[in-house]
Amino acid sequence: MTATRPPDSPPIMDLPLAGAPHPDHPLHWKLYGCEMVATMALMLCGIVSVTVLTTPYTPIGRALAPHPIVQTALCGLFFGLAGTVAAFTPFGRVSGAHVSPSVSLAFSLAGRLGGVDLCGYVVAQMAGACLAAMMLAALGHVLPVWGEMVRAAAFAATVPFSGVAVIWPLVTEMVLTCLLVIMLCALAAHPVLKWFTPWAGGVFFLVCNPVSAWLSGNSSNLARSFGPALMAGRWESFWIYALGPFMGAALAIWVLRSRLLGRIEVEEARLVNFGHHGRIPSLLHPGHRERTGDGRHD
Repeated sequence: MTATRPPDSPPIMDLPLAGAPHPDHPLHWKLYGCEMVATMALMLCGIVSVTVLTTPYTPIGRALAPHPIVQTALCGLFFGLAGTVAAFTPFGRVSGAHVSPSVSLAFSLAGRLGGVDLCGYVVAQMAGACLAAMMLAALGHVLPVWGEMVRAAAFAATVPFSGVAVIWPLVTEMVLTCLLVIMLCALAAHPVLKWFTPWAGGVFFLVCNPVSAWLSGNSSNLARSFGPALMAGRWESFWIYALGPFMGAALAIWVLRSRLLGRIEVEEARLVNFGHHGRIPSLLHPGHRERTGDGRHD
């Protein structure tokens, strides 16, 4: 039974990414669907770029093979820019393109994402990453050369380095995610630099990959690691890609709340990147909110 309100009561504000959900609409399927497609865009662009940059089947891969530091840096750059592509798709503009469970967890811990929507976003991100990897695997059956290439790149799977104790890849994932979340929040809170927030991931991983990718693959994103692992069968110490990034996200929010870096307010991703307000914007016109027949925003 649907709850009714007295006619003279104030309207209920439905802010799906922060605060209590609308009693009649606790789930926001459009947001979750758009987040899933945005994550697919991230993974498609990211896996393709790593495959092109690292396999001996391509001229670029062969040219970069003698220069592993440059190769690793470029993999970080292009996988990071894949997140930029995801953010600027119509789908990413609607959902905010978290495209990472650790980023969504950070927003939730900061009070910018409700528990129900956090679960919806994480499920959507995991599904999007898996669907993208499956699509690229299926393409390999149609184009055998591509199949050999993407398998040689292990679908851009992240695997911890076996030559050190597993604690070090775990710490790497935690620190990497912590720095990433703090950087994104600091940029988003800066009135002049917030425009750069969707682009920052590429620069971040360009710099970090040559330093620490050899330890853990520099994932910081459970969905980003899960999709490739599913197709490549690379599950070595996979638990670090859940525990490390989630610990890093929590640590980042603790640092921000403690004011150790000054006053930095965590802003909702859609508001920072695209100026959305209220409920779900239109897919075709992300800057505008849709209205239902009774005049409420939908």
